[in-house]
Amino acid sequence: MLTTLLVVVLAPLQVELPAARPVPRMQVIPLPGGQASIERDGREICRYWAGPELRRPFLFPLTGPSGKSLTRMGHPRDPNGHSHHNSVWVTHHDVGGVAFWNDAPGSKGRIVQRRVVRYEDADGEALVEVVNAWQDDAGKTLLEEQRAMRFRPQDGGQWLLVLDLAFTAPKEPVTLGKTNFGMIGVRMAKTIGVHDGGGTIRNSESGVNEAGVHEKPARWVDYSGPITPNAREGITLLDHPTNPNHPTVFHVRDDGWMGAALTFAAPRTIEPGQPLKLRYGLWVHADVPKPESIDEQFAEFAKIGDPPTKKE
Repeated sequence: MLTTLLVVVLAPLQVELPAARPVPRMQVIPLPGGQASIERDGREICRYWAGPELRRPFLFPLTGPSGKSLTRMGHPRDPNGHSHHNSVWVTHHDVGGVAFWNDAPGSKGRIVQRRVVRYEDADGEALVEVVNAWQDDAGKTLLEEQRAMRFRPQDGGQWLLVLDLAFTAPKEPVTLGKTNFGMIGVRMAKTIGVHDGGGTIRNSESGVNEAGVHEKPARWVDYSGPITPNAREGITLLDHPTNPNHPTVFHVRDDGWMGAALTFAAPRTIEPGQPLKLRYGLWVHADVPKPESIDEQFAEFAKIGDPPTKKE
């Protein structure tokens, strides 16, 4: 018995795209509900939340090289009293006498996203730029904020967030009161905390853990600890040398919280026509890096200039 084998070769059923451009490594993917996903090589590393139901925008998750978020939503032992601890957020306790910091009944301030200026994709960085209004409970805008968030990939799954903030008083001077709380806060994952996970806090001045870091000025503070059974990772909060209070005082706790306190020493008044500009960095990294390695990251961060001009 003979068997005949018929082989049919078909030409590829496709159309060439001679003008096709390379897909950017870093992309911003707009999503419903005021969200935007930031992807590196097609995988989300961070998400920006700015829906109309929120008291303030925030970033969650901040995904480390292991694929786990290095931040969390809420205090691990007081989720109700610290419901405002939304991963990474920007706000201030006292803006012209109005409390914007937390969700308590006396906190009447609200940060409302007015518009998206632009989303930009590129191999070297993804950019999200927005305009926010800081409003009291009557809807009066006390501050106008322009926020640019630049997400820069690094080797080994690491990455850097450069956060540029510009605050303008629209009609009359606005004073940021003296406080520990503001302008930026970071709530670390529970397992990274000193208390809950056996992690560690260090700063640029050789301070260690809350006792050596809390309410101390520094160029940077690093919070690192276990994130999986086999991985140690962390985030370094960097204070740019151009900030008016550099080196800033950091508000840091062993329970997994860190923030940069702009007005720890004294109030600061923003005059109309004289914007307050701030720049912070968050280095999402593997392992528990030596201070020398963090100093190298800070040196590179210190060289960073303004975001690229908007393309028309």
